[in-house]
Amino acid sequence: MFKLKATLAAAAALCLFSSGSVFAEEKVEVLHWWTSGGEAAALNVLKKDLESQGVTWNDMPVAGGSGVQAMTVLRARVTAGNAPTAVQMLGFDILDWSGEGVLADLNKVAEEENWDAVIPDAIKRFAKPEGVWIAAPVNVHSTNWVWANKAIFDELNLKQPATWDELITSLDKIKAAGYIAMAHGGQAWQDGTVFDSVVLATGGPEFYQKAMNELDEAALGSDTMKTVFDRMAQLRGYVDDNFSGRDWNLATAMVINKEAGVQFMGDWAKGEFLSASKKPGEDFLCFRFPDSQGAVLFNSDQFVMFAVGEEQRPAQEKLAMSVMSPAFQQAFNKVKGSVMARTDVDASVLDACGQQGQVDLAEANKSNKLFGSMAHGHGAPSGIKSAVFDVVTAHFNGEYDSAAAVEELAAAVQAAK
Repeated sequence: MFKLKATLAAAAALCLFSSGSVFAEEKVEVLHWWTSGGEAAALNVLKKDLESQGVTWNDMPVAGGSGVQAMTVLRARVTAGNAPTAVQMLGFDILDWSGEGVLADLNKVAEEENWDAVIPDAIKRFAKPEGVWIAAPVNVHSTNWVWANKAIFDELNLKQPATWDELITSLDKIKAAGYIAMAHGGQAWQDGTVFDSVVLATGGPEFYQKAMNELDEAALGSDTMKTVFDRMAQLRGYVDDNFSGRDWNLATAMVINKEAGVQFMGDWAKGEFLSASKKPGEDFLCFRFPDSQGAVLFNSDQFVMFAVGEEQRPAQEKLAMSVMSPAFQQAFNKVKGSVMARTDVDASVLDACGQQGQVDLAEANKSNKLFGSMAHGHGAPSGIKSAVFDVVTAHFNGEYDSAAAVEELAAAVQAAK
């Protein structure tokens, strides 16, 4: 009888232990759109780190580089009361969600790990709206880059242009030599990416901030903005006849394959060069858009944390800490082509372009010349971005002259506010 009671007691204890173990199981579900080989490999570093801490990773990839599909899936999940633990998100999408009362508060972790000291204020605007940390920044992409075929530059004895006039001289020489001067894809966001850099280069940092971030009516309707559109029309003369609808990576391939001299694109273009076994400084050149040196236009991927219940908080906090760890920041950004969101991480693991990008980020942060890119969701809400795109693309395709484009831009932004 005693033996039976002991056996029953042991069984009950085992059941209780097992039940507690199930309840205490730590897991995270992560919604993202990083589905390429390199991005998946970088995320695997994060997954392995969490698994070493006893946290199970449930992957929820949603294909689509812009994240539009992922945001559609997210909305359905939250509406159904089944939010993921964390979601990859950008810019004003984060601010939109921050006001809905469904996000987690990471202030305790952020304070313990001193995030305020290592994350630039321009990025904290999205990660810490209204004084509450709701996201862990993964990286910083910057958009005001030029990517050039070094063999063409060497053949034509060209130096990296530092000013607008030097850029036009270089493009003229490349075109005269029989190459496509400017590799470009005729898609609204690509037109907008070039426009971003031309606004910064033409008007300077203060003008860019007023026009593209503050949406100042005087700046939008100014003579300086007319010069921006004049320059966009000038660049239109350097693209090939087949540019319409071309994807950005195919334009990058034109530079890689020595069909075109330069491309104006964000630093994700570097991944295409590296995938083609090309080396910076040997096969291709990377430098800031002429006359924009010292300033950085950025977009930043962040993992936004949703309120998923106290029982899941420990795993969620471990995820946030892992994302912000120097080791993950290095491993991920080495592959992604971006730079670390933290300003205190050793950048020597990055290639030459990445190291320069990290230096540029730190300097722009110190000098208050780090600006959210309009074209990439960090300059203004999506409705305004779309309105700007419509005008820029119409002008680039010859529907407006520059004077009309200035009037249309000011009117479109005002209507979208």
